[in-house]
Amino acid sequence: MNKNELIQKHQSKLDKKYKNLVEQAYNLRQTDHALSDISEYRAIKLLGKLNKLKYLSRDQSPSAI
Repeated sequence: MNKNELIQKHQSKLDKKYKNLVEQAYNLRQTDHALSDISEYRAIKLLGKLNKLKYLSRDQSPSAI
């Protein structure tokens, strides 16, 4: 497995976790505001990691010049 494949695999894993946290935050919004905020905070942190991985995978791709 090369670096790009590893980055994409990790990115898809984090993306799935991010979507679950966003859904959890949305579902808890009406019943428990504190837990909703915690889930939303964790989702925002994961989004930052996803953006970094997206940037890294962009750097690894061969450029066609």
